[in-house]
Amino acid sequence: MTKEKVLLSWSGGKDAALALHELRRSKAHQVVGLLTTVAEVYDRVTMHGVRRVLLERQAEALALPLHTVFLPTTVSDEEYGDIMREALQRYLVADILCVAFGDIFLEDVRKYREEHLAAVGMRAVLPLWGRDSTQLARSFIDAGFKAIITCVDSQYLDGAFVGRAYDEQLLSDLPPSVDPCGENGEFHTFVYHGPIFRRAIRFRKGDVVFREERFYFCDLLPK
Repeated sequence: MTKEKVLLSWSGGKDAALALHELRRSKAHQVVGLLTTVAEVYDRVTMHGVRRVLLERQAEALALPLHTVFLPTTVSDEEYGDIMREALQRYLVADILCVAFGDIFLEDVRKYREEHLAAVGMRAVLPLWGRDSTQLARSFIDAGFKAIITCVDSQYLDGAFVGRAYDEQLLSDLPPSVDPCGENGEFHTFVYHGPIFRRAIRFRKGDVVFREERFYFCDLLPK
């Protein structure tokens, strides 16, 4: 059976990595590239705050092409939709009709993705959808993935969590109100090693900064 070509929405974080891990074991889909959005001024992946060079090194270690969409500093929902539609239309000519995401349970996010993809004749693939986030978090760790917390939303979580390893100790330290996968945006991660990578991504931790009176970011510097 011919596998369907899939473009994976790539943030560099654990949910995207776990989605790729699932898709690579799928008999129905073949991931042919990674799609990421980067803040043009900062040259960092949106929300995660990770430098683009580290995403490029991830893509090299995954043996997949990285397709980068640059976003202006301020962008409305309508402008964002236009930018993404233009980017996605390029892949239709290559018979890439699906975009995969690491979403788990947010219905509004799923609806948004499905509606916008349908507008360009594409479909969403959600390999992690509906699974228990606690079990997903533990399966990520048990599979041998290594990740670090790069961003924390202080409305949900103490800033002391930024820069910590995403491991069993962190899961046990999370408040009960925080989803263990950060599905509600409580925190974001960068994955630097695991079963899908040919080699580990080398980096060192830089400064921790507090921005927009809300978010803590731990800078990661390539080595």
